Amino acid sequence: MPELRKDPVSGGWIIVTTERGKLPSEFGTVTDQRKGGPCPFCEGHEDETPPEIAAYRDDGQPNGPGWSVRTVPNKSAVLKVEGELDRRGDGLYDVMNGIGAHEIVIESPDHDADLSTLPLEQLSLAIRMHRDRSLDLRKDKRLRYLQVFRNHGEAAGATMEHPHSQIIALPITPRWLKEELVSAKAHFEFKERCLFCDIMWQELSDHVRIVYENRAFVCFVPFASKSPFEVWALPKRHDCDFGTIDDEEIEQMARALKSVTGALSRGLHDPPYNFIIHSAPFRDERPGYWKTIDKDFHWHIEIIPRLTQMAGFEWGTGFYLNPTPPEQSAQYLREEME
Repeated sequence: MPELRKDPVSGGWIIVTTERGKLPSEFGTVTDQRKGGPCPFCEGHEDETPPEIAAYRDDGQPNGPGWSVRTVPNKSAVLKVEGELDRRGDGLYDVMNGIGAHEIVIESPDHDADLSTLPLEQLSLAIRMHRDRSLDLRKDKRLRYLQVFRNHGEAAGATMEHPHSQIIALPITPRWLKEELVSAKAHFEFKERCLFCDIMWQELSDHVRIVYENRAFVCFVPFASKSPFEVWALPKRHDCDFGTIDDEEIEQMARALKSVTGALSRGLHDPPYNFIIHSAPFRDERPGYWKTIDKDFHWHIEIIPRLTQMAGFEWGTGFYLNPTPPEQSAQYLREEME
């Protein structure tokens, strides 16, 4: 059983895994596939993954061919669905069992596709699967937060070439998200406005860091980007929860992601990147849980190219060193838009 341990200094939690010999999502390796080895995510290899949790298919039987998007449990899950949290103290320290969910969303039967090359309809289906799994997993009252993410390229943590993303549901709210929530709440208490809405309208007004815009989304390089060519995508409709996205917004989100990742691929020679959705924690009536989160937080997407590495100074101070001005990054990506 994995274990969650709380760092008494930072207040953050780490996951200690004692049963895993591989990296998350590792059904094979990138090297194996490049040598022509079998891919368990490809159509016709459904028996090489755990039984599917959900799938969109026009024909065929569950766990067989005929699907367009599949979700399966991660064979090397960092958290387990089975069991109880068993929150407990160990002297000074806080510990709980590693309860949660770890799923793989196989985004297409096409082994060679990617976000920038997937047909718009196919990418929309993958986003819809993320939403549907979010709505389903939040029914588990042990869970408090769901992270949707995608690793592209070995330097970004990808271990499979086949287009896929991951979902991890946690029994705690991650520390870095808490920092965003606290900042958003403080801004709202002072100005009675959403911090992220204010950022979005500031960027639209300045227009020097805007990369892409459509009816439902604004994509821009953040003013204080952590890395070169980092892009945020914000829905224009204020909502704290990715799970509320409707079908029209899904289609517009797919257009935005396809355009931005296409520009990154063309302009930066297909760089490794991490794609992350930041959404509000699952809301409930816990004592002390703030009541304004629906108004003060705004779900959003972060796309972070892995072009630099954190070294001693960054780890020691928490500073990020960005060698490319955000305004220059935005201009370059705009020029790469099709």
